[in-house]
Amino acid sequence: MREYEVLMNPHPIVKYLRKPAYEFTRYDIIRFIEENGIEQVNFHYVGEDGKLKTLNFVITSRHYLESIFATGERVDGSSLFSYVEASSSDLYVIPKFRTAFVNPFSEVPALDLMCAYYTKEGRPLESAPEYILRKAHERFKKATGMKVKALGELEYYVIAPAEVNQNFPNTDQKGYHASKPFAKFEQLRVEAMRYIAQCGGKIKYSHSEVGNFTTEDYYYEQHEIEFNPMDVEDLADKLVIAKWILRNLAAKYGVTVSFAPKIAQGKAGSGLHIHYMIADMNDENLMVEGDGLSPVALKTIAGLLDKAKSLTAFGNTIPISYLRLVPNQEAPTRICWGETNRSALIRVPLGWILKTQMIKDANPFETAQVPYIPGKQTVEFRVPDGSADIYHLLAGMVMAMQHGIEMPNALEMAEKLHVEVDIFKPENKHIRDRLESLPSSCAESADYLEKDREFYQQDGVFPAGTIDRFINQLRSYNDRDLSERLFGKNEQIRELVDKYLHYM
Repeated sequence: MREYEVLMNPHPIVKYLRKPAYEFTRYDIIRFIEENGIEQVNFHYVGEDGKLKTLNFVITSRHYLESIFATGERVDGSSLFSYVEASSSDLYVIPKFRTAFVNPFSEVPALDLMCAYYTKEGRPLESAPEYILRKAHERFKKATGMKVKALGELEYYVIAPAEVNQNFPNTDQKGYHASKPFAKFEQLRVEAMRYIAQCGGKIKYSHSEVGNFTTEDYYYEQHEIEFNPMDVEDLADKLVIAKWILRNLAAKYGVTVSFAPKIAQGKAGSGLHIHYMIADMNDENLMVEGDGLSPVALKTIAGLLDKAKSLTAFGNTIPISYLRLVPNQEAPTRICWGETNRSALIRVPLGWILKTQMIKDANPFETAQVPYIPGKQTVEFRVPDGSADIYHLLAGMVMAMQHGIEMPNALEMAEKLHVEVDIFKPENKHIRDRLESLPSSCAESADYLEKDREFYQQDGVFPAGTIDRFINQLRSYNDRDLSERLFGKNEQIRELVDKYLHYM
């Protein structure tokens, strides 16, 4: 690792050991603990509900550290997963050293690690969310010789007493990139950024978002933290940690943070947009050819569009998800893609493809030649929201991308579904009407997952029981035609939102 990358890296373990996190070993972690006064170790892992779990250890000796880092620990799998029988419920949780970070909230100096699940035979648990994602990515790499890197746009609302918006009031639904004092919770967001970076998350930037409004009792303010691309397995871990950090900060500030897809009818919803890039095994971005998207990029777009309906089963998992996926709310409803088009299901954002000298135009005294920095182009999948089961969603997306690369007619499909206009404008109704729609309920999403189940079960990536669980859960909501049933019934909508305010 280059010296300046160590010196400027906010991750204290990276800085201390002078090596990137993916090279961390057991003895690296033990040395950091011994030489930095760490008194506690915490194991983290995600259960069936998608939330972070914690197992705490007090350090008593080096021998004890050696033991837990060499063999992990046992947990009751039946309390974490509905499909694990109580009669044989023990699972191992094994720490992943590359995920180690210093806990920013612990009252005593503590080091935390994410873990993987293993069975009593010492094999990865086939149905563990993190292993399903790992299987999908390994399958992709083996078939294509390429890898998937991804980033997430983590949107959320801060909910506080209404009086906080009395001075310098933020304008309703006009909060995009607002600054203090109009944005009331910029400091919470900036503090979250700092902690996420110190815990190994690669942060691109953060800002206040469009959504904000005030009711008689509460003020609602929307924010976003966006990551930089990283290997897809690492992104899943880092998004889970980021949610944990934001919720801990909310408790510290005495407010509520919610990742719910829809907070109120007519107000901006919160998505979890996933940007991705296809890279070679040396991390070189393969999304661009000449001044446009490469064939491999176009094929992955086609694959995602082809499986978009069933992917909602992993990315839009609760009834209020489908109150967000409505026209004219910058959320997708039809299956199409376009450049910088926020009405599309897949958007190709600006990616610095052209070799320009904008920085010299804005800075007349800049005399040095400005370098062209390639490799920033991504593609954005705009369907998922904060209810997403992130490991399963990313696994499904990776499988869909591979499907597109292998589809004989992928380029033709990409051309057919390319849209350059806002499909929600009345004059573009003829374009909108020829495009297929996304599901409008959890029940409909379950139908499409059942139709595509053999696709996801290829090569044992998704176990049959995992697909059954998603289908059964989605159908248990009985939400077919829910949007129509709730139209204009604000009190019932409010009750439904409150029910899922802290889901995932």
